[in-house]
Amino acid sequence: MKPAIKKGIAAIAACLVVVVLDQLLKIWVKTNLQLGEQIVVFDWFRIAFVENNGMAFGMELGSKLFLTLFRIVLVVLLTVYIVRLVRRPAAKTGYIVCIALIIAGAVGNIIDCVFYGVVWNYAPLFFGKVVDMLYFPLFSFTWPEWMPFVGGNEFEFFQPVFNIADAAITIGILTILIFYYRSLTSSNDSDEKDKRDRKANSDHEADTAESSHPTSL
Repeated sequence: MKPAIKKGIAAIAACLVVVVLDQLLKIWVKTNLQLGEQIVVFDWFRIAFVENNGMAFGMELGSKLFLTLFRIVLVVLLTVYIVRLVRRPAAKTGYIVCIALIIAGAVGNIIDCVFYGVVWNYAPLFFGKVVDMLYFPLFSFTWPEWMPFVGGNEFEFFQPVFNIADAAITIGILTILIFYYRSLTSSNDSDEKDKRDRKANSDHEADTAESSHPTSL
């Protein structure tokens, strides 16, 4: 089996696993829990049904439609990028899988935004809410009263509730930054090299054509 095919299979497998698991868990939560309900699995891990209009970990940025369209554009661009990557012998499989995780995470949340409002009859197409459920209250404490701004307030780590799609995006980005940063720069260098090679080949072909048709005196 060619390396490019193996890399492509790895990328597709990563996408399918993330999207399928993400959607199965979301559908189970939607059909078995009430909004705001929690299931305590361990003291440090709970299934908590929440919905949000925003990006990963419940953050909000811009309008709902803008975020949905942004995700779709991002998926298209990353898909084009990963297709080009698998054709490069120097591209590492791990790096490609990380990009695939980011794509899969975005697709998982796109499905919520585009279809969930219509399926569950609470919003039009493209205006559905993202379902989150993974909650890890690992530890908490109260800030001392003498602390400015936060004195007396409760602090909890990790407070944001997220889903499998969010986790896939985060893991993909962090792994790239930690282990595959050079792949980003080498990828840009490869693009520039390909452009230079194509230009050189084009100039060479033009010179060859001119030399094969000398000007008559």
